[in-house]
Amino acid sequence: MEIAELGEFGLIRHLTEQIPLRNPETKHGVGDDCAVLEFEAGRQVLVTTDLLMEGVHFDLQYVPLKHLGYKSAMVNLSDIYAMNGRPRQMTVSMALSKRFSVEDLDAFYEGLRLACEAHGCDIVGGDTSSSLTGLAISITCIGDARPEDVVYRNGAHDTDLICVTGDLGAAYMGLQLLEREKSVYNQQLKEAKQRGEDLEKLPPFEPDFSGREYLLERQLKPEARKDIIEALAKAGIHPTAMMDVSDGLSSELHHICTQSHTGCRIYEDRLPLDYQTASLAEELNMNVTTCALNGGEDYELLFTVPLTQHDKVADIPGVKVIGHITKPELGLLLVCRDGSEMTLKAQGWNPLKKPL
Repeated sequence: MEIAELGEFGLIRHLTEQIPLRNPETKHGVGDDCAVLEFEAGRQVLVTTDLLMEGVHFDLQYVPLKHLGYKSAMVNLSDIYAMNGRPRQMTVSMALSKRFSVEDLDAFYEGLRLACEAHGCDIVGGDTSSSLTGLAISITCIGDARPEDVVYRNGAHDTDLICVTGDLGAAYMGLQLLEREKSVYNQQLKEAKQRGEDLEKLPPFEPDFSGREYLLERQLKPEARKDIIEALAKAGIHPTAMMDVSDGLSSELHHICTQSHTGCRIYEDRLPLDYQTASLAEELNMNVTTCALNGGEDYELLFTVPLTQHDKVADIPGVKVIGHITKPELGLLLVCRDGSEMTLKAQGWNPLKKPL
């Protein structure tokens, strides 16, 4: 079905009329000029926004729209957890071209709703518009927390332990795998055109993803770490600083140390790596440590805790201590496996940097 058949408001009704509201703070969702929220006294409201652009943040040649919807929600949910909050409401805006059908948007919203259902977040509004340059997605997520529970980036202190959840670099390697198979597919199409073949009669392309399924999942279906926030609260641990790993570990450490006026020292042999990450990095002749430090899109949590809480934090599954905070004059260092030290550089994702 073409979107024009429904029109803007018909499309909004089609996508949102079956969305339930779960949180008591949500008094009124989609249907009026504004959603109506009412937060209880003694809690602070957290607001985050992410803009995702086709050709910059995602490639629809290999990203299914259902997965795109899921991931679009997760990157915002992750930001709320990075402040030690709980997500409550979400608004979703899109600009799209005529090449998209109603069924395409149904798939996108299916992924979006699955993510919100898993994290108890209400979809309460948004906007749609036309685009001449591709798909653009803007999502705002609203969360809340008690004032004493909110964690900022500026609270790290000398001797604090540096902790990270999950493993690093897998999402980046998943992207390399997808880009590699995309290149193979495009080359096959190019050669078929040169031979004058009917492209519609070509056999279906079968990408080689065998044994790399985990890497694809980390790139296409990341998971915000609600479980870690709950585990920290249960253990009575309040991080001194925290953020999510969206742009790469090295960049995120620079953010925390800059805002906390500290240095840091992390250890190469403590960086959590999955076997598939290391295996594909070797196959592609890439340095796996560089992938872990700079890859980005892991959406894991990077946080610091006082040294006295080492035993507590070490007992939480999925959390690994990778180093410690130091005085600012000592700089930001990576201790390599051979004992040598290297300065950490913020070389993670930066969409606005100048091209080389």
